Amino acid sequence: MWRDSKFEAIGVNEIHSFESHIYFLNNILVKDFIVELALVNEKVAGMIAYDQSEISQLYVHNEFQQLGIGKTLLQRAKEHSTERLTLHTFEVNKNAQRFYEKNGFTVIGRGHENEENLPDLLYEWKAKE
Repeated sequence: MWRDSKFEAIGVNEIHSFESHIYFLNNILVKDFIVELALVNEKVAGMIAYDQSEISQLYVHNEFQQLGIGKTLLQRAKEHSTERLTLHTFEVNKNAQRFYEKNGFTVIGRGHENEENLPDLLYEWKAKE
């Protein structure tokens, strides 16, 4: 799900092996972030990894987009935040940009310091006072 969704979003083949992704998910990501899955009929439809101030990963499988899964996962991160969250998304991923902006995020920076060496955007969300 994660690899398929990422490829669909940015059009770049994954640079890591499937096995290294499994290791990353099970041994590295879970040390620093809360990882939650969205299941539909026992199939992983989406995933999010977050802490109190950052969303590290948010993916919804292509088959399950536009069903509110991403918004539900995003709301979980907002509820557990310090009323401010940041995240990065690839500049080429226009669907993600529309999604985050629709859900209250604004661009606060630009860069390309990612493994894919693609331009990215830094987004921020703040709870309304």
